[in-house]
Amino acid sequence: MENIGYYAAMLAAIIIAFLIIKRVVSCMVRTVVTLVLIAVLAYIYYMYLR
Repeated sequence: MENIGYYAAMLAAIIIAFLIIKRVVSCMVRTVVTLVLIAVLAYIYYMYLR
């Protein structure tokens, strides 16, 4: 029972790390999707509209 503060701190650190990783990954996914869309639009422009 003497380590209850340690376990509470570790649980809080794990939850905070999970939330930070979740935000970073969602931002990276949005960035990758945007880059793919830009690449597809550029390909369509150069192949068909030029």
